[in-house]
Amino acid sequence: MAKSIRITIHGRVHGVWFRQSAMRMAVQLGITGFVRNEPDGTVYIEAEGNDNALFGFITWCHSGPELAEVSHVSIEEQAVKHYTQFEVLR
Repeated sequence: MAKSIRITIHGRVHGVWFRQSAMRMAVQLGITGFVRNEPDGTVYIEAEGNDNALFGFITWCHSGPELAEVSHVSIEEQAVKHYTQFEVLR
């Protein structure tokens, strides 16, 4: 059964290929949704998938790509939106 979560990632997460790396990881894990940079310097993700896939994705978000410096990750459950793919939003 699919779950849907909102993830906000704080730290040095802009300009380090976070969005592209998140998309690659999401596709690998079978997660749908989107990722985007926020004006406040965070990265915002909506992710849908099964518990194991989401656990793996959240674990990855705590470190992100090699150049990222993640200081905090916040997660909230939300209603499932039935995304069909994972995409990078501008």
